Amino acid sequence: MLENVPYSVLIGAAVLLGLAPFIPEPHLVEKIKMLLGGELKRPLDIFDLLLHSAPLFLIALKWITSKFP
Repeated sequence: MLENVPYSVLIGAAVLLGLAPFIPEPHLVEKIKMLLGGELKRPLDIFDLLLHSAPLFLIALKWITSKFP
């Protein structure tokens, strides 16, 4: 199923979700800082990290499955 999704759609989703909201700081950047600082504890923050990074994981999964069928 993932092989039918074009990379352009996944990259667009990764840019939009990865950088949203654009101001003052993207959630993905904020959550990664919290993770590295040991402050990522609330379930909502963990969900936010997973949601905003999901397209990046899908791109990686698509690339890996295309290289190693």
